[in-house]
Order: sequence, then C-alpha cells, then structure tokens
Amino acid sequence: MSMFSIDPAQPMCSRAGCSANATFTLVWSNPNIHRDGRTKTWLSCAEHLDYLKAFLADRNILLEERSFS
Repeated sequence: MSMFSIDPAQPMCSRAGCSANATFTLVWSNPNIHRDGRTKTWLSCAEHLDYLKAFLADRNILLEERSFS
C-alpha cells in the first residue's frame, strides 16, 4: 500500500507539498528539452497559481493558462 493516495477524479495542485484540488491548468514547454513541439502540463490550485505562473514565466516557457474543469 502506498502512503500517497492519488485519486484521478480529483487532480491535485502540482506545487510541492500541496494537496488542494486543481482549478487551473498551466501548459508549458522548454525548447531546450522539448524540441518536437511537446508540451507539459501543471495543475494549480488558486493559492499557488501566481507562484507557478511566475516560475514558468521567469523562464519564458509558459504557453497557456486556462481553467481546469
């Protein structure tokens, strides 16, 4: 049995240590790693949205923000 309980029906925020339900999606791509047009997705709760957006924007790799439903 795992000490982590992950329920795909209730995706959690991607911020380390956060277990809140995700309400936003951040799509990003690092051109130094993802040369074939691939993107990555982070999920965010409202509390950590600004932190995660700033992290990606500071690196100029944030492509899109949208509500998660």
